[in-house]
Amino acid sequence: MKKFVLSLAILSFCYLQSSAQQIKTPAPSPPQFVKQDFGLSSIELSYSRPGVKGRSVFGDLVPYGKVWRTGANSATTITFGDDVIIGDKKIPAGKYGLLTIPGAQEWTIIITKQLDVTSPAAYKQDQDVVRLTARADDLPFPIENFTILFSNVTANSCDLQLVWDRTVVSFPIKTEIDSKIMAQIDEAMNKDNKPYFAAAMYYLDNGRDLNKALEWFNKATEQSPTAFFIFYQKAKCLAKLGKKQDAIAVAQKSMQLAKDAKNDDYVALNEKLIASLR
Repeated sequence: MKKFVLSLAILSFCYLQSSAQQIKTPAPSPPQFVKQDFGLSSIELSYSRPGVKGRSVFGDLVPYGKVWRTGANSATTITFGDDVIIGDKKIPAGKYGLLTIPGAQEWTIIITKQLDVTSPAAYKQDQDVVRLTARADDLPFPIENFTILFSNVTANSCDLQLVWDRTVVSFPIKTEIDSKIMAQIDEAMNKDNKPYFAAAMYYLDNGRDLNKALEWFNKATEQSPTAFFIFYQKAKCLAKLGKKQDAIAVAQKSMQLAKDAKNDDYVALNEKLIASLR
């Protein structure tokens, strides 16, 4: 009888274990992986997103004045595909830990070589790559889940924002791309298939030599004589050079090419450009 009871107990335990393995429930603090194209590469984030769940967050659940993993579960990491600048310090491309020390009015942001800090005791200040302070601002509405996001993204800068409950903290990240792009342009212009349009657009958008940009736009239109979008950008270049009548004439040509191609968007763009020049 004892053997029967023991066997029954073992079978029951195995059944319960098997049933438990079939049950999948949502993670209390679900992980999130974010990839943002930035500069000539990208930035990747890996972190977990705890919820408020009716709790008092900063100054209580997340104490002031202590190192925070900046998320939940595993350590929060940030990977730069290219060199970046944070707090006026150049940080080589690579993977780093992202830590913070929250405060009521101000936070300390830490980029560290450590990739496994999940508690204040594990933190080693001599592994810091950069430290900076950032203001903690109030939100007019609560955010339930901790969120890290990129905002104000431009060609060579962005803001990394930490948002949770009624608090938002933001700090800038920059990267140097101009010298790299200029080197690419110089190299490409020594080849047979020269990227005139791409080079001209970079000059036009970044305040470089507009006469050189116009020269390249002329070459680009010779390469692609029906490309209405190239003629449109050439007209914008002429307008910036103060050559209004020439700009209008080129915009009219671009508009006609766009009509032939049945592209209403560029018809409208050229109409607005022409109107602004008269």
